[in-house]
Amino acid sequence: MASFAERIVGAMTLQPSTYEEVERDASATGQAATIVIAAAISNGISFIWYLGFTGFIRNTIFALVGWVIGAAVVWAIGTKVLPSPNTQADVGQLMRTVGFAQSPGLLAFIGIIPILGWLVAIALWVWGLVAWVIAVKQALDYDDTMRAVIVCVLAWVAMVVVSMVLGGTMMMGGRPGF
Repeated sequence: MASFAERIVGAMTLQPSTYEEVERDASATGQAATIVIAAAISNGISFIWYLGFTGFIRNTIFALVGWVIGAAVVWAIGTKVLPSPNTQADVGQLMRTVGFAQSPGLLAFIGIIPILGWLVAIALWVWGLVAWVIAVKQALDYDDTMRAVIVCVLAWVAMVVVSMVLGGTMMMGGRPGF
């Protein structure tokens, strides 16, 4: 079994075997949560001037909530809507793999560098997207990468719709969150 640091490197270098390992290791959920929090903090550092401290904390909380909900949405779509004959997964497996897929986000703090920030953000976004597809493919035991891409796209669309609905609901009455 690889160490936490080796798993991070394996996830960042897009090694399917790393995603398989964390999928099978129920004790890796805490490690995945640590990556999600650390990536959110790293991202928050690059946007601290825009977010402020409260926004920084809110960003971290939203990252954790989004991780759990995102994993559940991917699980539902991947196991109920588009399963393959080999698909056998639970939400915990998706949480671990997609949590580790956020490893490239650990480098988001580099985005604080003037002028290079937007290039870093784009590169990390693409890198993270590729990691998500690999994580989903491994967790859902797909033989076909395109099926994993489709699940990720459908999950993203579902999350955007839910965010828009919740965002509209939270703004009713003029008070966010009420």
